Amino acid sequence: MPRRHLRVTAAAEAPVRAALRELRARLDIPQTFPLSAQAEADSAARWPHPPADTAATDATDIPLFTVDPPGSMDLDQAMYLSRRPGGGYRVDYAIADVASFVTPGGALDAEAHRRVTTLYFPDGHVPLHPPVLGEGAASLLPDEDRPAVLWRLDLDADGALRSTDVRRALVRSRARLDYEGVQRAIDSGTAEEPLSLLRTIGRLREDQEVARGGISLNVPEQEIVEHPDGYTLAYRAPRPADAWNAQISLLTGMAAAELMLSSGTGVLRTLPTAPDGAVARLRRTAHALGVDWPPHTSYAALVRTLDPTRTTHAAFLQDCTALLRGAGYTVFDGDPPPLEHARHAAVAAPYAHVTAPLRRLADRYGAELCLAAAAGKEPPDWVRTALPALPGEMTEGGRRAARVERECVDLVEAALMQNRLGEVFDGYVVDVQDDRPDRGTVHLYDPAVIGRIDGGEQLPELPLGHRLPVRLTEADPGRTPVRFTPA
Repeated sequence: MPRRHLRVTAAAEAPVRAALRELRARLDIPQTFPLSAQAEADSAARWPHPPADTAATDATDIPLFTVDPPGSMDLDQAMYLSRRPGGGYRVDYAIADVASFVTPGGALDAEAHRRVTTLYFPDGHVPLHPPVLGEGAASLLPDEDRPAVLWRLDLDADGALRSTDVRRALVRSRARLDYEGVQRAIDSGTAEEPLSLLRTIGRLREDQEVARGGISLNVPEQEIVEHPDGYTLAYRAPRPADAWNAQISLLTGMAAAELMLSSGTGVLRTLPTAPDGAVARLRRTAHALGVDWPPHTSYAALVRTLDPTRTTHAAFLQDCTALLRGAGYTVFDGDPPPLEHARHAAVAAPYAHVTAPLRRLADRYGAELCLAAAAGKEPPDWVRTALPALPGEMTEGGRRAARVERECVDLVEAALMQNRLGEVFDGYVVDVQDDRPDRGTVHLYDPAVIGRIDGGEQLPELPLGHRLPVRLTEADPGRTPVRFTPA
């Protein structure tokens, strides 16, 4: 599920680089891998070692392609889309086979359990695995034979899943594509069918999502934009191709959950239904931003009407991520959990993480469980042994990633605003604390900044849902996030 993204362009990177270095040091973010873990990675990059008793299918004849941001090297997924002779569609989806490179119980495995996820900073990332693997031997780079977990998902003419097959395979990607290029090729009609089917299948899966009551948030990226007088913050709306690509990953995660539930052993990504109070708060925010939310319209239906290119809608979509809080991992080995405890509320179905093993620890284990289930075998002992601790590890890793994200946003906003102390901006109050009506959150119309506001004695009750001129009073990168008072 999306969170609040942030990108820093090369032109705007220098002013915040020192503060980001300080942030990494303060959060004790590892900058290098232990020598023992690096040595294991170097060795595995030369001689991958798939888990015992598995035979890989040669699938190098499938002309797979990857779709990622420009310059990405940690390529988890590659796909090939086709029409089935009898009608419907076929999705061949290759996922990097990290278990072929990481020895259970070894130094590299221990370091992956310590890191849990790749951490993203505006000026770079701190990887889960050493680059020799994550951006090299294990990555599905073009024109290279790679071990993979290959999913074959057959869909009917409406995009509903009809059959699932998953096995180890040797694959070879033919092309590394990026979202902008994919969108341009599809829109112009120049995309060949394996690529043009991304729109066809993506839209069918979006229709399936609507039918089951699922929600996908097209949350805009917050990015730094250079202009003649310096640089500012703005929102970039996601492209349709981003969402179509995400639907392929969601499809695979749902198929993985079905395999796990049928076999009796699994690790699901779960999210409880949002409480009524959270939805009521979001309704207040919608009113504050002038977003029309008719009384009998569901949250899921409303979200699908929003336009992320509109400033107020973009701000509301950022706030919608609050309903995704509370996500966790549910492990079972024996009787599957009841459906109400197995579902992901936003997906509106059981769901599992299996498509990003280069960047997320749990996916390596999820893949092994699915491979075992599809083959009718018991899961490997090393997987079963790790399962009980996995939810706690993933939760802690998620908290660390969320803190990095939050502090990076605060830092960059403060860096870009620190020379504008005392200036007045147009904003709108989108949230007020229940116990302190003089404190809340304000979104600026321009630039794309979200900050705390303290009305104090001047305004003891903030006007929720109203436009308000505000004055910037604090902005110290790495120390104090942006703060405002009524002007």
